[in-house]
Amino acid sequence: MKFWFLLFMLVTASFSALAVEPDERLKDPVLEARAREISKDLRCLVCQGQAIDDSNADLAKDLRVLVRKRLTAGDTDEEVRQFLKDRYGDFILLNPPVEKKTLLLWLTPAIVLGAGLIVAGVFVRKRSGQG
Repeated sequence: MKFWFLLFMLVTASFSALAVEPDERLKDPVLEARAREISKDLRCLVCQGQAIDDSNADLAKDLRVLVRKRLTAGDTDEEVRQFLKDRYGDFILLNPPVEKKTLLLWLTPAIVLGAGLIVAGVFVRKRSGQG
């Protein structure tokens, strides 16, 4: 069992390491590190639950290239993020800011968890004959 788990982890790690292709990488290691850091916080619009840094989707690659172009043009990290946020909205951010318009996005997991606990509690009470 451990062997299969380790194999799975190795394969998963190798796929995310392959997402950023060699032709995308910048020659300047400082700019490349900045690009990787920014890309880890941006949502792949195709995969949605994955950062563009880890995604092999064509759109994710286009976004990684765009991040690198903006950085080589002299943009700061925040300017790159703001450019993408202006273009795609808060959805592009893996951790969108807590604002009125994103409040439901942040509260939904707690609401679903609470509802699940209530349903489980009712089910347990009925099964034990207390309901």
